[in-house]
Amino acid sequence: MKPLSADDIRQCIVNASRGEALRMPLPGLHEVIWEQREYLGWRDPRAPLRGYLVHWVGDRPVGIVLRASSGRMSPGIAAMCSLCRTTQPSDQVRLYTAPLAGQAGRDGSTIGAYICADLACSLMIRIMPPPSAVQPDPAAVVTARAEGLLERVRSFTADVAKTAG
Repeated sequence: MKPLSADDIRQCIVNASRGEALRMPLPGLHEVIWEQREYLGWRDPRAPLRGYLVHWVGDRPVGIVLRASSGRMSPGIAAMCSLCRTTQPSDQVRLYTAPLAGQAGRDGSTIGAYICADLACSLMIRIMPPPSAVQPDPAAVVTARAEGLLERVRSFTADVAKTAG
């Protein structure tokens, strides 16, 4: 992923007002290892159910605001993130909804997906699998995971942004 500036992030949010984007807290951008990310995702420390996701589409960043469900899945079961497709304990995956861009979102229309609760899919996919007869090259597995993650992130944000002009 190419690095993002605070201005890049604030200007690319497609499903929030300009004022909301200006008030949004940003993560420590100087700490991000950009080459090990497909997207930048973070939670709002002041509003624990709010999250943000930003990635590049060609030469421009696209970002969305997310809201985590206040309800939790049943404990003791496994759940799968729809972005990184990692299976984890259910308390580590949350249902996130995103208001649609434009008037549809202002009218309350949303789209949702089960996503890693900490929005750290880029870290999850980089856990190297052990070599096996089926997957002899762990680095190739991570590369394929990264490509799949980015494709699903782009699809999700494109669905949110469809009405944005």
